[in-house]
Amino acid sequence: MILYHTGDREIINPDIHHGRKNADFGWGFYLTPDRDFTYRWARQNAVVNQYELDERGLRVQFFTRSDEWFQYIYNNRRGRDSLAADVVIGPIANDTIFDTVGIITSGYLKSEDALKLLMIGPIYTQVAIKTEKAASQLRFIASEKIERIADEQLRREQDAYWQAFAKEVDNIMKDENAAAPCGINDN
Repeated sequence: MILYHTGDREIINPDIHHGRKNADFGWGFYLTPDRDFTYRWARQNAVVNQYELDERGLRVQFFTRSDEWFQYIYNNRRGRDSLAADVVIGPIANDTIFDTVGIITSGYLKSEDALKLLMIGPIYTQVAIKTEKAASQLRFIASEKIERIADEQLRREQDAYWQAFAKEVDNIMKDENAAAPCGINDN
C-alpha cells in the first residue's frame, strides 16, 4: 500500500508517539493513500513524504462512516483508545468533530444527530500506524517539498462542506422543534 504524510520536514523514520494522543484513531503516525488529497491539503513549504506499507502479519482495523467509527473516534478524542490494532484505516472525521463531541457531552445534540453531521462532505481515508511493528513495515520511498499554497478547489470544497453542514443543522433543529411538546421550545 502506497501512503503519504505531509509535514514540515522529511520523515524517514516515523515516530508513532509524536502526534496528539487524542486524534481520530488515537496515538499514531497518520498517513493517507490519497495522493491528490495530500497535495491539495499541503501548505506552503510543506514536505510530502511517500511510503510503502507491507500489511502482511499486521492486525488491521478497517472502518467506514458508521456508528462504530463514530464511537471509536469519540472515545479517542476523549483519550480512551481501547482498540488492539497495528494499523487503523478509515475516514477522516470532518473538522467539526471537537465541536460536535462538545455539543453531545453537553446534552444539546443526540449521538444519531452528531453522526448525521459527521457524514457530510467527501470521504478521505486516513491510515494510523499504531505500533512499532507496523512502523517497522513502513518503508520510506521519497519526499517532495511543496512551495505553493493549496488551490482554489480546496476552498470551494470547504465552502460546499460548510453550506451542507449548516443545512443539516437546520434540519436537526426543525426536527427537534417539531418533536417538542406544544408551546415548549428549548430556545
